[in-house]
Amino acid sequence: MGGTKRANIRSGMSVAIVLKQDQESGRLTDGIVRDILTNSPTHPHGIKVRLMSREVGRVKVIH
Repeated sequence: MGGTKRANIRSGMSVAIVLKQDQESGRLTDGIVRDILTNSPTHPHGIKVRLMSREVGRVKVIH
């Protein structure tokens, strides 16, 4: 399941995101969703979230 649909993502879910500085390399960061920052129902590059660790990025994988 990809992270391009907001309806698939809930606070407390385990996800892998790509941080802004890692977009070129594609390196993923695992964490738990704290807040959903994207307001639109979909986004082609992934829904932007804030993790419990306060890191912000776009969801690439939902665990």
